[in-house]
Amino acid sequence: MVVKEVLAKSVLSKSKIFDYVVNPYIGCRHGCFYCYARFMKRVTGHREPWGEFVDVKTNAAELLRAEVRKKKRGRVWVSGVCDPYQPLEEKYGLTRKCLEILARNGWEATIQTRSPLVLRDIDVIRRGEGFEAGLSVTTADDGVRKLFEPGAPPIADRIRALEELRGAGIRTYAMIAPLLPGAEGLAELLPGKVDYVLIDCMNYAYADWVYRKHGLEDQRTDEYFRKVVRRLESLKDVPGRFDRPPGI
Repeated sequence: MVVKEVLAKSVLSKSKIFDYVVNPYIGCRHGCFYCYARFMKRVTGHREPWGEFVDVKTNAAELLRAEVRKKKRGRVWVSGVCDPYQPLEEKYGLTRKCLEILARNGWEATIQTRSPLVLRDIDVIRRGEGFEAGLSVTTADDGVRKLFEPGAPPIADRIRALEELRGAGIRTYAMIAPLLPGAEGLAELLPGKVDYVLIDCMNYAYADWVYRKHGLEDQRTDEYFRKVVRRLESLKDVPGRFDRPPGI
């Protein structure tokens, strides 16, 4: 694992998903095989395999403190091309510092992670105006998780984190993206733990070999996706919305 401390020029960027995005890190130790953020290597010039490098923006909080005073207030996605609670966050605490700044200045935030480390910051998230926290939960089968996300936390830990966050009065969501084999089992795991669910098949190109190697090709078809989405949409105890890609 190659870890490098760097000084960024800015940290609060425009986003096509929300108003802004903050990425305290470049790269992600979770190293999920399907991750769309692999494209970052073309921008940063890293030669290490995805999942084997992380650049730490040590001045992220300092930059954000200045940028929120200059820019129009909006909702911030934390984070877009890295997991804000990947293991290095336990040491550096950059995500926590950024959330504290957003909360202090009245900015809204949508947190997205695969890690129960987010529970450490319940106090900050509860203080934030319009803060919400989501866990990416791609399957109910931890065996499948190990095939596609070998460096990410177990599924049971993510479900527990959602339950604790919601129990603390925080608006929560589950991001089922990409929808992996075994995702239909989430219909039994999510009720009572989330305010809404987002579903996306995403682009499987990076992980095609995983499907082939383990004989899972039949679980990446449109028919399979439609079946699973219908199963998940049958959840009566999940208020809010189900967002899904066109045609599925």
